[in-house]
Amino acid sequence: MAINVTATALPEVRVIEPKVFGDARGFFFESFNARDFADMVAPGVEFVQDNHSWSARGVLRGLHYQIQHAQGKLVRVVEGEVFDVAVDIRRSSANFGKWVGVRLSAENQQQLWVPPGFAHGFVVLSESAQFLYKTSDYWYPEHECSIVWNDPDIGIEWPIDFEPMLAAKDAAGKRLADAEVFA
Repeated sequence: MAINVTATALPEVRVIEPKVFGDARGFFFESFNARDFADMVAPGVEFVQDNHSWSARGVLRGLHYQIQHAQGKLVRVVEGEVFDVAVDIRRSSANFGKWVGVRLSAENQQQLWVPPGFAHGFVVLSESAQFLYKTSDYWYPEHECSIVWNDPDIGIEWPIDFEPMLAAKDAAGKRLADAEVFA
């Protein structure tokens, strides 16, 4: 197989590590293979949109999700480093309100699968970062929801010693206790 898949503390959230072929000329790896993804990560998922963001150090994006048109996200970093977070917001889940965080970087070339039913966010740890992700449904701004990044009921341990830069919608995010969540 061209990938190694590891479950996180939230078993549905998976770290995907590609097999990298490198030599003095550089490197090559498959960044996505539909057959391997279906066999080893999430059968039946079809991606419909690719997104690319660039962010400066200290930018925190999230925690985002859509109840209607829920999105699974396959995320990776191609320049820089981020701390990437998924929060289980499925009320029926034994892990409701729990989070997992993973450092993703151009250097480690890891990806994270964040399935529907999870809020997602990241903070940029390097001078800047380019963040790529595939989604399993389209983005509908009218359905986007945001949970505040520092909700004490979730208690995410962001590896930062600074006040992050937030978009207005993220600064106005709701606490989990007040947010619309999945059943």
